[in-house]
Amino acid sequence: MDKYENRAMELESGIAAFETKNFAHAIKLLSPIADEGNVDALYRMAIMLQNGLGCIEDTEKAHAFMLKSAESDFALAQHALGFMYFEGECVEKDIDKSIEWFTKAANQGLLGSATTLAMIYEEGKLVPQDIEKAQYWYKQAGIEKT
Repeated sequence: MDKYENRAMELESGIAAFETKNFAHAIKLLSPIADEGNVDALYRMAIMLQNGLGCIEDTEKAHAFMLKSAESDFALAQHALGFMYFEGECVEKDIDKSIEWFTKAANQGLLGSATTLAMIYEEGKLVPQDIEKAQYWYKQAGIEKT
């Protein structure tokens, strides 16, 4: 088995540990892979760091990891980064950056991001209400609204 096959197995094992909430083991397996720039490992490490799962909470590092994964076009990280900016978690609240990242994720087919955008525009609390944009994003999410 070469080093690439071994790394792939470690990534798979790390993801499995994450999914089964064995966060301490997931950190051990995913941390070196995230340091190598793997977008999936970065994304999962960011979640654990953000919430102190299996490690000490580190919101600055969580944001850096999520940003690196999102900038590499990993849609789940783009969505999560959108929520970081939306909620002001790990970063200062910024609706424009939030919309930017939700849009990138929605344009890759993440229905949750499209739905979130639709609701933001429909409510008109954080941005000027724009029913046309809301309907566009609902349609992208596969939701029929009249």
